[in-house]
Amino acid sequence: MSKIIALGTAVPAHKHQQKDILQFMQQVYALDAVENRKLKFLYNLSGINSRYSTIPDYSRSMAGWEFYPHNESLSPLPTLEFRMQWYQQHAASLSVEAIRNCTAGVIPTRDITHLITVSCTGMSAPGLDLEVMELLDLPKQLYRTSLNFMGCYAAIHGLKLADAICKTEPTARVMVVCTELCTLHFQREATPDNIASTLLFGDGSAAALVTHDDFPVKGLHLKGFYSEVVSKGKRDMAWELSRTGFLMTLSGYIPELIEEDFEQLVQRALQQTGASKTSIGQWCIHPGGKKIVAAIQKSLQLPPEAVEASYKVLREYGNMSSPTLLFVLKELMQEPTAGAVFAAAFGPGLTMETFTASYE
Repeated sequence: MSKIIALGTAVPAHKHQQKDILQFMQQVYALDAVENRKLKFLYNLSGINSRYSTIPDYSRSMAGWEFYPHNESLSPLPTLEFRMQWYQQHAASLSVEAIRNCTAGVIPTRDITHLITVSCTGMSAPGLDLEVMELLDLPKQLYRTSLNFMGCYAAIHGLKLADAICKTEPTARVMVVCTELCTLHFQREATPDNIASTLLFGDGSAAALVTHDDFPVKGLHLKGFYSEVVSKGKRDMAWELSRTGFLMTLSGYIPELIEEDFEQLVQRALQQTGASKTSIGQWCIHPGGKKIVAAIQKSLQLPPEAVEASYKVLREYGNMSSPTLLFVLKELMQEPTAGAVFAAAFGPGLTMETFTASYE
């Protein structure tokens, strides 16, 4: 068995109010008065107050832009190569900040034995894992691996790998760090998918330190993992490369698909660990969007307070893709309650990943 003994988070320096991002996108989209009102309505219903980005432009006048060309059409639009250069400048340092916040007062960073980096918003070789290893001056013999392009559920996949390592290596100190710079990939065309992306996503990093159960520090014990792919939603959530960055497909049917299948998914996941719905004291739900959290709440017939941590993270950070679930888990672990923790996240496929854990 393994347990999460510490969590750390980090966000970029630039905090943008949702209303400022709205004004930026209205300027770029060049919509008529009717469409502008519709866009404002969507932003007001998003449940998001603020988001963070490595890009300062979203809260600045055009003269102060650093990422985009100084014109309303953003021409020429930043290329994939330029966006990846920006990713390489910022992702590793943000990851290191999250890791240091995670290990502070728990273990020295040099005691990390395994490093798992998670990201779907930037790729290169040598990659994020090597950059983090060098910045933290970790041993060159460090076990490291990367989980790339899996989307919002990838943190659970990283924890699953860490759990497997700790079960076979009792002395392992596994660091899972999820870092996404989603705002690098905003697009200028006012398509439904692009509007959804620019409305929802932010940047952030989260780190989890996983050890064997025998490690003499209290933590959240990982009891079991369960995942399913809802094939009928295969094209409703997708993430693909293009010349001008990564392109998100985010169908409006996703909340309905999740609501339709989620209660049965939970039952199958709990059966695998011998738990029951009544034994769950905390629900750690990935806030992919306000409607997704509401759909899960309705499907499971949960009281509003059961998903408040998810709504809080969405309000303050937006959807940061893979780190977001760990932001929610950190909120819950600050005030642990009786009963187990059930966590769930969703991503391309449509993939649903879950885990069950308990405080001991």
